[in-house]
Amino acid sequence: QVQLVESGGGSVEAGDSLSLSCAVSGSSFSSVSVAWFRRPPGKEREFVAATRRGGSSTHYANSVQGRFTISRANAEKTVYLRMNSLQPEDTAVYYCAASGTVILSQLRVPDAYGYWGQGTQVTVSS
Repeated sequence: QVQLVESGGGSVEAGDSLSLSCAVSGSSFSSVSVAWFRRPPGKEREFVAATRRGGSSTHYANSVQGRFTISRANAEKTVYLRMNSLQPEDTAVYYCAASGTVILSQLRVPDAYGYWGQGTQVTVSS
């Protein structure tokens, strides 16, 4: 059983930066792909970024490409999401998700992930 615990959310102003953390336990860290999703107010959950198992590749939504960076620290068993140049439209509850079996073509699909964290709120004011 994989457990995920997010931290690092908060309230910032447009243009600021914020880092989120997702601590992974209960599984071999290198064997899981980990993604960040977000749910903006009143909207559906959407893909943000993913790092494939073993750290072989990273993937980003077009809306965050160039502003957000996903990384994984193997010794800490933690995946980070560094968010720069935050905008009000980045306001959402951010979730990390993990899967040991998700394939490349399904990385952006929420239903491909079997394990989810509790979520952390990010609020960006203009």
